[in-house]
Amino acid sequence: MSPEASKEIIADLPAEIAVFPLTGVLLLPGGRLPLNIFEPRYLAMIDHAFRHGRLIGMVQPRVANPADNHGDDLTLDDDEEIARIAAAAAAAETGRDEPPALYDTGCVGKIVQFEETDDGRYIVVLEGLSRFRIEKELPLDPGGFRKVAVNWQEFGTDLAETGQEIDRDRLIPSLQQFFEIHGLSADWEAIAETPDDRLVTTLCMICPFEPGEKQALLEAPDLASRVDVMQALIDMAVHEGDDVAAVRH
Repeated sequence: MSPEASKEIIADLPAEIAVFPLTGVLLLPGGRLPLNIFEPRYLAMIDHAFRHGRLIGMVQPRVANPADNHGDDLTLDDDEEIARIAAAAAAAETGRDEPPALYDTGCVGKIVQFEETDDGRYIVVLEGLSRFRIEKELPLDPGGFRKVAVNWQEFGTDLAETGQEIDRDRLIPSLQQFFEIHGLSADWEAIAETPDDRLVTTLCMICPFEPGEKQALLEAPDLASRVDVMQALIDMAVHEGDDVAAVRH
């Protein structure tokens, strides 16, 4: 997509969006993020999104929330109890009964796949459109989810093709070591055929980086900078893995 086309799409984005705060979850422009939605307030958020352009902003809380679980192996009652515990812990830490603070930068996604399960869950896939800067948090929606006023101006070319190339001769060997350390498998032939920008986006989203590291990847200004950050994180993890192996031997 050309920079001009990217700017046109982003110019049409709304000034206010619903946000889904999840620790350690990264959505980037052009990436696809599957979500398992079952908590009542976030079911309401999805319903709201379908009435407002199918848009949802993904953003990380500044303090990790133990309720951020994607719905894995938890019932509705379990999740709501964890949410109450997390809210109480945040209030005790800050002295204020309010939601945990959010990072200033997130990424909005558009719902491109949707399924409702027999037990009332929503299975959705978001496609990343653009990053945003939060200007202020708005009053809580009656449905229980959070909403923010955002600014898109500095991210007008987020969907544009950059034409930048990555150093695969450096990245792939270290990536193979990184995957081995974490017990991950990959289709290396498919990786070799994947365009650079899509490869970087996918790796940043799926690799098991820490929440703060994922935020750094999100905030990297362009593809080249994002690759540099990702390469440094991978190299650091590989180096630490080598140190552990040396100690064991």
